[in-house]
Amino acid sequence: MKINFSKYEGAGNDFVLLNGKTTQTLESSIIKKICNRHFGIGADGLIVIKENTNADFEMVYYNADGNLGSMCGNGSRCAAVFSLEQQIIKSNRTKFRASDGMHSAEIFPGNEVKISMTDVNSWRFSENDFITNTGSPHYVKYVSGLEKMNIVEEAKKIRYNNEFSTTGGINVNFVEEADKQLYMRTYERGVEDETLACGTGTVAVAISSRFLMGKPIEGNFEVSIKAIGGDLKVMGEYVDGLFKNLYLIGPVKKVFEGSFEID
Repeated sequence: MKINFSKYEGAGNDFVLLNGKTTQTLESSIIKKICNRHFGIGADGLIVIKENTNADFEMVYYNADGNLGSMCGNGSRCAAVFSLEQQIIKSNRTKFRASDGMHSAEIFPGNEVKISMTDVNSWRFSENDFITNTGSPHYVKYVSGLEKMNIVEEAKKIRYNNEFSTTGGINVNFVEEADKQLYMRTYERGVEDETLACGTGTVAVAISSRFLMGKPIEGNFEVSIKAIGGDLKVMGEYVDGLFKNLYLIGPVKKVFEGSFEID
């Protein structure tokens, strides 16, 4: 059996996109093979675009290990562009459903995409590290010497510790601030490796940067963050204990399209 696919990347976070109207349900082992960079197409995850009666489309996201994943910010941005190019949607503005609920997306010229993110009203600190859920769970650790770090080795100490290994795991973000600019690298659960960017992780990092002396700064904010694969931006507002009106903004690029033979 052959499946038709498109591959997109958002700031280096790459995904295989499938139109659910023309693709049958795939087993976890097949999804894992498709995402494999040696024996498949190669991707950080796979996304199926399905019909939804309450939204323009539904985005079903699978991690590279073949299992259903939680919200994927950069994948959502890619899904919006794919849906427009596939004529699943007719406008550059759309509403879609993901695993954590409803989201909006706006596609600008040059495929710069802005998506709404879920509100965040809970977080905690582990010593100086920041933990929250932005649609996916994230651990944010500020470091020095980010460029030379072996983040896979360091992230696994957190990802697989007793606290997180028994609760589905956690994504780990390492951040360095230099010349008033934030740089980040991310280890993603489900990929079990470093990825070139992470959308929900970028939002977590942006929120963490709003804390001063343990308390979040009130008001509107805009935070630019440099990932290895590209630049991303987060806009939002903090009022009365709630981070709301959160948006993730960044580039999307179609890499290629083709067909893949499934044994």
